[in-house]
Amino acid sequence: MLRNGASHSRTLLRSLKSPASFPARRSPQFTASPAQWTSQMCTISSKRPQSLALTQLRPLQAAIFQRSVTNTPWDKIDKKHEEKLAHQELKPTPETVSATSSTHPILHEIATPDPERDVDMMAGIKGDLKTIKDTFTLSDVPPQAFYIGLAGVLPYLATSLSTVFCAWEITNTTEHGAGFLLSHESAEALIHVLEPLQVGYGAVIISFLGAIHWGLEFAGYGGYQGYRRYAIGVVAPAVAWPTILMPVEYALITQFLAFTTLYYVDTRAAYRGWTPPWYNTYRFVLTFIVGASIVVSLIGRGEVADRVQRQHGGTDKIATLRKLTVDEEQEEERLIQSKTVKEDEAAEEEESDDESGKDDESEGEEKDKKKDDANEEKKDEKKDERKDS
Repeated sequence: MLRNGASHSRTLLRSLKSPASFPARRSPQFTASPAQWTSQMCTISSKRPQSLALTQLRPLQAAIFQRSVTNTPWDKIDKKHEEKLAHQELKPTPETVSATSSTHPILHEIATPDPERDVDMMAGIKGDLKTIKDTFTLSDVPPQAFYIGLAGVLPYLATSLSTVFCAWEITNTTEHGAGFLLSHESAEALIHVLEPLQVGYGAVIISFLGAIHWGLEFAGYGGYQGYRRYAIGVVAPAVAWPTILMPVEYALITQFLAFTTLYYVDTRAAYRGWTPPWYNTYRFVLTFIVGASIVVSLIGRGEVADRVQRQHGGTDKIATLRKLTVDEEQEEERLIQSKTVKEDEAAEEEESDDESGKDDESEGEEKDKKKDDANEEKKDEKKDERKDS
């Protein structure tokens, strides 16, 4: 009886392994994600079910599924496909290589999502600081242009800081009665000396930045652009030099706008290939220093605007010169008129003198005639007396 039971058990197990014994059973549905069916080790792995899916089935279903996939056409190696892959050239992708690109956690399978990592809250700030650092290092800029450019900005920065120092001295003298190094009068006089220096030097720098485009056009850098690039060199001094005639505040604001506009134009020119690729970064650093200097100067002058006597600007000087010219012309007219009047008076006096002289002469002649007549009468009387005697 036991033997018959054992044989009956073996028959039952064979029937369980045979797929024909379950004709109406549907193929099992697997909920595993497609990533779990992917392997990096075999070319036909995308067609072969993995053992990971079997662990999600009950023992009976696993045995049935294993029987159904045994000795399938997928077990045959596609030699042509393998040979094609063997001769395929792999393209390098260094941008995807990192310290963790070729490793994975020990307790996780390949192609499974990595565990969530802690978010670095300072990543954005660190990126911005790195950008600023890379910008101001100017590693691509030739050192000669970098050092000489910074040296050219120093006079502008020096005049700006000197203006702030004089404004500070004027504030000290107003509040405390005495300055640190300068008196109120000396600080105010120094500010009036610094004003034309800063404005004039700014006009020179703007003109120079425009002339750079003429040099690039002469050299043919980025091709010959013609009037478009020449116009930059012409407009820059046309805007810069009239600022010399403006009041200081308006002149500095106009130059600030001119520097900013020229930076935008130079950036667009660099993107189009008209300038060296490092030129826009180089211009950003220099424009930043000059713009900051102008802002500092305006702040310093604004603090002492009501304590410093306003210096006449170029327009005021032109108006004064025009007024002086008009006054001189009027004075000359007055002198001419007075001279003419004097000449007329002198002529009238001469005429009156001549007339009076003529009258005197006529009177003298009449007197002479009378004298002569009287003398002749006396002579006649004497003759008559002699005759009578």
